[in-house]
Amino acid sequence: MITVTELKVLADAQSSYHILKPWWDVFWYYITMVMLMIAVLAGALQLTQSRMLCLPCKAEVGDHCTHPLDQVSVKINLSTNPFGKIGPSRGIQTDLHRQQYAYIDAVCYEKQLHWFTKFFPYLVFLHTIVFAVCSNFWLHYPSTSSRLEHFVAILYKCFDSPWTTRALSETVAEQTMRNWANKPSRRLTCEDTDARRQSVQHGVEATAVEDDASSVLDKKEGEQAKALFEKVRKFRLHVEQKDIIYRLYLKQIVVKVIALLVIITYVSYFLMHITFEIDCKVDIQAFTGYKRYQCVYSLAAIFKVLATFYVLLVFLYGFACFYSLWWMLRSSLKQYSFEAVREKSHYSDIPDVQNDFAFILHLADQYDPLYSKRFSIFLSEVSENRLKQINLNNEWTVEMLRNKLIRNSKDKTELHLFMLSGVPDNVFELNEIEVMKLELIPDAKITPMITQLVNLKELHIYHSTLTVDLQALSFLADNLEILYLKFTSVEKIPSWIFLLKNLKELYLAGCIDNYSFAHIEGLQDLKNLTTLYLKTSIPRIPPVVTDMLPFLQKLSVNNEGNRLLILISLKKMINLTSLELINCDLERIPHSIFSLAELREIDFKGNNFKTVEEIISFQHLSKLTCLKLWHNSIAYIPLQIGALANLEQLYLNHNNIEMMPLQLFLCNKLRVLDLGHNNLTYIPDEIQLLKNLQYFSVTNNSIEFLPDELFKCSKLQCLLLGKNSLTCLSPLVGELTNLIKIELIGNQIESLPPELESCQSLKPNCIIVETNVLHTLPSYAKDHKSANR
Repeated sequence: MITVTELKVLADAQSSYHILKPWWDVFWYYITMVMLMIAVLAGALQLTQSRMLCLPCKAEVGDHCTHPLDQVSVKINLSTNPFGKIGPSRGIQTDLHRQQYAYIDAVCYEKQLHWFTKFFPYLVFLHTIVFAVCSNFWLHYPSTSSRLEHFVAILYKCFDSPWTTRALSETVAEQTMRNWANKPSRRLTCEDTDARRQSVQHGVEATAVEDDASSVLDKKEGEQAKALFEKVRKFRLHVEQKDIIYRLYLKQIVVKVIALLVIITYVSYFLMHITFEIDCKVDIQAFTGYKRYQCVYSLAAIFKVLATFYVLLVFLYGFACFYSLWWMLRSSLKQYSFEAVREKSHYSDIPDVQNDFAFILHLADQYDPLYSKRFSIFLSEVSENRLKQINLNNEWTVEMLRNKLIRNSKDKTELHLFMLSGVPDNVFELNEIEVMKLELIPDAKITPMITQLVNLKELHIYHSTLTVDLQALSFLADNLEILYLKFTSVEKIPSWIFLLKNLKELYLAGCIDNYSFAHIEGLQDLKNLTTLYLKTSIPRIPPVVTDMLPFLQKLSVNNEGNRLLILISLKKMINLTSLELINCDLERIPHSIFSLAELREIDFKGNNFKTVEEIISFQHLSKLTCLKLWHNSIAYIPLQIGALANLEQLYLNHNNIEMMPLQLFLCNKLRVLDLGHNNLTYIPDEIQLLKNLQYFSVTNNSIEFLPDELFKCSKLQCLLLGKNSLTCLSPLVGELTNLIKIELIGNQIESLPPELESCQSLKPNCIIVETNVLHTLPSYAKDHKSANR
């Protein structure tokens, strides 16, 4: 047997969905429950009481049945006996048995009673089921129920989250302060002044207390709020793509409206067929002796009342249906705007939503707009960033950050932050920081607290998005001198870097092409810029560099193996003292650089030079002291090299050079000569002419012996002879009293001369040679022998 509780489930959805039910859904629910009770009551009456009572008809008048008592006079014996008794009266005798009456009642009930009267309880029950299904189908349909369950679960968590309370509290506090600030000024009495002072003090204290209370967000609550942001983001991405919930809800209402019209039409029409008296004409004379009967239906009166009340309920139900249909069609419910929330809060970035997401929020607003307001906090990136910042500050204490401080190669205090969600506020408590590196930080923000870093001069931003507060930007513009910036696309370059008026060195590494030169036009505003590094793939040097930076002193372009064209514009950079064209796929030395009279250093590393005949033109660069032609394919050194009398550093390593021309030794100012990784087989005796030589490298060649003249270069400090074919080291090495490093590893030397120990500046760890060869020195042999004992 179906209980009332079980029937209730058919008309009621899960209780957790109540926030998605507008007033008309609640109204439908209660009307449906009343309809269900009508069906249950009518059904119970029909099952428990007699259905119909019938009497045979002996006489007929026209089409109507007349009861025999109306045609025959009743004979009543009123003979009074001596005792005054009245005799019995007698009616019409039918001679029918009780079972025959039951048979007549059953036949007339089935044959003559109108079907609407007969099945009224079941029709009401069926209508109720239809209404219940139409009201709740969208809550159970697979494609919609999963989204609704997910939304309700997230919404409850967002509503109860401590982070929501904190965010709204901050908004209320800001509005209070704004309203107070916007009050019209008037002349204040002493009492007004005291009252206002007390009021202001109270407001500050209240805000502070509330701030303190709301800022107490423990790690677990912070992680839960962070997870909620991620859930909301994924839910929005999933639900905004379709409008299946909206369409299904609209179809439900349309189906209910059509069903209501049908029900109201036929129920109102058949309501008149519920009658108390029924004229029954059935052909059962063979069983009863009569063919016409007069019947009464005892439930007709109450069924008529219930049916009338039911029609009234259907009309009320229909009113709610038409209202909901009007609500669905009057405006676009597939767009939801948080404009009101944005105006009343500092979360101006809360986005508008659409499709099913928007429709669900509209439904929630019909229940209570506060749900959408609290939910919107988790749609704001500003809110999420604030939460991340709080979590970050809790995770990274001042002590932890101080432990990350190091002294870098330039002997500066450096802090390197890698793959964090932001910049912890505690960083700004470390005022000893000189260099700060931010790497792979997706949403870093520099607050005015950076003004505490009075020693900060160098900033590295590697693949990070950095937002700078206006006050912080003013501080950086005055103090920052060196900036390193790595990016994936030129659009990632923040525009604020072009406002750093005191910037001296700028390093840009990323993708820049001809069509994106406009993004770096701001370089012209960096009037104090003296050094510019570009590590990118560009077909030509950006015009803003050659035309708008006339005071630039050092330009470095690493083109990552792509050919650099149109170098004639370099002649405009007359103040250049250092030029590096690295990995630019150059085949010849560009002639435009020969007019840069201030050049002191030139670096052509990693190009495709096979010959450098243009080297004679370097004699016009009288200030040139350093020339780097390393990592090319140069086959020989031109004889004109001797014309570079002022050259102090020459790097020709990693080429294909087979011999050193004698003219090379005319460069008697050379302090550094690097010819490592070539094809040299000998060193000319004229090496002795390089009296100022301090660094000499012929590593990885095929040299078999060393001339004695080499050891006349008394200023030598570094002598790199590794990976050659040497068999011995001359005792004359002891004359190199300034030697601080010697490399001999990879040769065929079996022992070292004792005279090597005469080099007082040479430390043991700076003798790069095989261990067994090192132990041939007397001092090492003695120490080794003592250790074995």
